[in-house]
Amino acid sequence: MDIIKQLSEEFKIQEKYISNTVSMLDEGNTIPFIARYRKELTNSLDDQVLREITDRLNYLRGLEKRKEEVCNSIISQEKMTEELQKAIDNAKTLTEVEDLYRPYKQKRRTRASDARDKGLEPLSEILLKQENNVDIKEVAKEFLTEEVKDVESAIQGAMDIIAENMSDDATLRKNLRLYIFRNALIETKATDKEQDSVYSMYYEYSEPANKIVGHRILAIDRGERDGFLKVSLKVNIEDCVEMINSRYVTNNNELSNIIKDVALDSFTRLIFPSLEREIRNTLSDTAKEQAIKVFAVNLEKLLMQPPVKNAITLGFDPGYKHGCKLAVVDGIGNVLDTTIIYPYFNGKDDKPKAILKDLIKKHNVQIIAIGNGTASRESEILVAELLKEIDEKVSYMVVSEAGASVYSASKIAAEEFPDFDVSLRSAVSIARRLQDPLAELVKIDPKAIGVGQYQHDMTKSKLDEALGGVVEDCVNSVGVDLNTASGPLLERVSGVNSGIAKNIVKYREENGAFKNRKELMKVNKLGAKAFTQCAGFLRVSESDNVLDNTGVHPESYKATEKLLKICDYTLDDVKHFNISELEQRVNKIGLSNIAKELEIGEPTLQDIIKELLKPGRDPRDELPKPLLRTDVLDLKDLKPGMELKGTIRNVIDFGAFVDIGVHQDGLVHLSQICDKYIKHPLEVVNVGDIVTVWVMSVDINKKRISLTMKKPQ
Repeated sequence: MDIIKQLSEEFKIQEKYISNTVSMLDEGNTIPFIARYRKELTNSLDDQVLREITDRLNYLRGLEKRKEEVCNSIISQEKMTEELQKAIDNAKTLTEVEDLYRPYKQKRRTRASDARDKGLEPLSEILLKQENNVDIKEVAKEFLTEEVKDVESAIQGAMDIIAENMSDDATLRKNLRLYIFRNALIETKATDKEQDSVYSMYYEYSEPANKIVGHRILAIDRGERDGFLKVSLKVNIEDCVEMINSRYVTNNNELSNIIKDVALDSFTRLIFPSLEREIRNTLSDTAKEQAIKVFAVNLEKLLMQPPVKNAITLGFDPGYKHGCKLAVVDGIGNVLDTTIIYPYFNGKDDKPKAILKDLIKKHNVQIIAIGNGTASRESEILVAELLKEIDEKVSYMVVSEAGASVYSASKIAAEEFPDFDVSLRSAVSIARRLQDPLAELVKIDPKAIGVGQYQHDMTKSKLDEALGGVVEDCVNSVGVDLNTASGPLLERVSGVNSGIAKNIVKYREENGAFKNRKELMKVNKLGAKAFTQCAGFLRVSESDNVLDNTGVHPESYKATEKLLKICDYTLDDVKHFNISELEQRVNKIGLSNIAKELEIGEPTLQDIIKELLKPGRDPRDELPKPLLRTDVLDLKDLKPGMELKGTIRNVIDFGAFVDIGVHQDGLVHLSQICDKYIKHPLEVVNVGDIVTVWVMSVDINKKRISLTMKKPQ
C-alpha cells in the first residue's frame, strides 16, 4: 500500500503536503511546531488535522505490519496462494486481514480439529460436493476406525469440519457482519427488575444497533459490567442462515439438506457469537472515540477560557466541619495570605464575615473564586451577603473544583507549597484557575477536570493521548512566559520534556530571570533541536529584543528586521505601532512581493505581521470574559419562563449543563439548544460560552433544572 497516496485520498490533501508532514513527524518535529512554523510545507494544516493524519498514519503502518506478519505465517505453513496474497494486499482494515488469516490461525482444540485429526476431512469434502446418487452413510463406513466407531460419528465429524470452514469464510463473515449491523437490535433486560438503579430505563429496552447513540452504548456497557443488565443482539436467524445456504447449498438432495443443517449450526454456534462480540466491541469503540472527541473539545474550551489578569483574587474552598479554606493571591498567582474560617460549624466563633472583610481590605481583593464542592451553596450566599455590606467593588464567581483535591495531594503541589496544608493548596488552586485556567489546570490529570462523560470507561492510553494533545496545543497556541511558568506548564511546551522543564526552573533559581531567548541554550540538556522546537512558544517579556515577547521564531528574526526596514520601521517602533499604518504600508508594497524579497512563505509573513501588531498578545483575550456575579439565586427562586444568563460548564451528547448561579447546573437538552436540527450540541455551544436561557421546569426534590435556549414566544 502506498500510504502517502492513501492519506492524500482520504484527507483530500495534495501528496506533497502529506509527504512533507510525514517526513517532519518522522524527524521528531512536534505537531504544534509543524502547525505554527512549517505552514509552507503543510499548506497551513492546523493542529487538529495534523493529529488526525498522525493517527491514521499510525493505523496504516500498523495495518501494513500486520499484513506482513500474516503473510509470513501463511507462507511458513506453505499455504499461500496468489489469490490469497492479493486479497491480503488489498485489505483496507485490520478486520479484513484477520478474517483472511482466520483459517490459518492456530486455534485451540475444536470439534473440527478433532475430526480432522481422525481423518474425516475427505468425507467433509464429499459431503460438501452434494452430488446426486451418493449414499453418505455408505461412504462414511470407509472412514470408520478405532476412534470413529460408527457412521453417525463420522458424518457428524465431517459436518463439524464444514461448520468451522463456513465460520472461517472471510467473504461470508464480511457479508454477515454488515447484515447483522444493519438489521440487529440491541436488547437489554434487567438481571433483577425489583432492584432500583440508574439503569432502570434499560431494564426492558431495544434499539437498532446501527442507530443507537454513543452515550447509550456506554451506559448499557457500564450497566452490564455493574451486573444490572443482560445485553444481547437480536437478529433474524433465518435470513442469516439463508445467506450461508445461498453460498454453500449447490443442489437439492439429501446431502444439501445436511449442509443446511450445518449452516444453522455454524451460524448459531460459531459465527453469530463471534460476530456479536465483534459488533458490540465496534459499537463500544466507536462510542468511546466519540466520547473522547467530545471530552477533548470540552477540555480545549475550558483551558482556553479567558484569564482574569492582574486581579488580586481570594480563593474560597468551602467546607463544613473542617472549615472554609481561604487563600489570597496577587495578580500573577503569588500567595499573599491564607486562613481558615468556620461559618457552618458550631463551636468555632471566629466571626467569618469580619475575617473576610479584613482580607478584602488588607489586600485590595477584587474577585472571590468560590469552589463548587461541599458547602458551596452556603458559601455563595455568605459572600453575596458580604458584598452588600462593604464599600469595595468586589465580584465573585463559582469555579469548578474538579481536580483541585487531586492537585492538592500531588507531588507538584507539595513542591510548590511544602509548608501548606493540603486544603490550603486547594484554595490557592481555586483562585489561580480563575486567574489563568490554562496555567493552573495543566498541573492536573485532564481526566480529573470533569468536562467529559464516562471518562473512566475509556481506553486509558487513547484518552491520555487525545487529552495530552489538547493540552499541548492549547499551551503552545497561547505561549508561555519563560520566567514565570511552572514546571508542569513548561513540560507541555513543544520540544520540552519533564527533565528539560526541571532544568529550566533550576536555571532560573540559580541565575535569575532569563534575559532573552538565546539564554535557553545554556540550560542543561536543551540542545539545538529542542531549542528549534520550543523557542517560538516561550516568551521573555524582559528581553531587550521585543521579538522575544512574540510568537516570531528566532529563525525568522532576520526576515522580520528586514520586513521592518522595508516598511521604514525599526524594532523600537514595534512597541508603539500604528496598526493601520503598518497594514497600509504592507498592502502598498504587496504581501507576495515582500515574501519573495524576504525569501519566506506568505503564511509565515502573515504570522510575523500579526505578532508585530500585537507583541505578547494572548489569543484568549479576544474571547468573552467570565460571567462574574455579585448576588445569588436559590433553587426556590426559579420559575418557568424566567430569563437568566449562565455559563456552559459541560457539553455531552444529549445536551449542555449551564451554571445559572443556583449551585445546581441546569440541563439544556439537545432539542432545546436552537430552532434548527442539530446532531450534537457542539455544533452550536462550547464549554465556557455565556448563554441566555429560560427556565422550563424545576424539580426541587431531585434538584433538576430544565432549561431552554429557545426564546419563549
